[in-house]
Amino acid sequence: ASDVYKRQEFLQDVLAEVIELFPSKYIHIGGDECPKVRWESCPKCQARIAQLGLKSDETHTKEQRLQSYVISQAAEFLAANGRRMIGWDEILEGGVTKSATVMAWRGPGYGIEAARLGNHVIMSPNSNCYLDYYQTRDVDNEPLAIGGYLPLETSYALDPYNQLNDEQRKYILGVQGNLWTEYIDNYPYAQYMALPRLSAIAEVGWSYDRKDYASFMQRMRHLTQLFDYYGYNYCKREF
Repeated sequence: ASDVYKRQEFLQDVLAEVIELFPSKYIHIGGDECPKVRWESCPKCQARIAQLGLKSDETHTKEQRLQSYVISQAAEFLAANGRRMIGWDEILEGGVTKSATVMAWRGPGYGIEAARLGNHVIMSPNSNCYLDYYQTRDVDNEPLAIGGYLPLETSYALDPYNQLNDEQRKYILGVQGNLWTEYIDNYPYAQYMALPRLSAIAEVGWSYDRKDYASFMQRMRHLTQLFDYYGYNYCKREF
């Protein structure tokens, strides 16, 4: 019991410091890339699962239920301090409180699931929004990227409301482009990976009801003139 208290205290101490540092309404707690294989053989995890009475069922394993318990503790602490929690879509595993905002990265389906459950969602699927992916299949003549293939048109094709009815659509807060920098060590490199795809993602968010790719490409030619004027480094293959 003492160890459990210390772990909960540690989690709350970290979140309390984040709250003190940042005045934002939302606090992102992560929650992603948490494989449960180790938990299956960990005696402390299994003891805690037993203590909490967590059970596996047809939808979630008891280890996923344990993650849900930890995430719920974070959500409750943030709510008690006037903040709202955001987590990557893995927080759906094991069930998640309705107050949590889900950031869908592994595909739009996770955002669709969350919106149907009544959770707010930020659509950021790697299929459309991961700007550390290659912009062309000609990878030998491109800066090193983590992998994948995400051309400009695919970023523009994101439909954050796909398969959602009018009631469910109100839970979509917006979209986000992600540029992870494991392979990016300078600002011009980051500019090249972000532009022009960031413009496409922005239009998805700002002008969803007026999207037209041919029109977008015509306007992009004017925008690239601004990129050139300000000396931005951007991918020119589409132009």
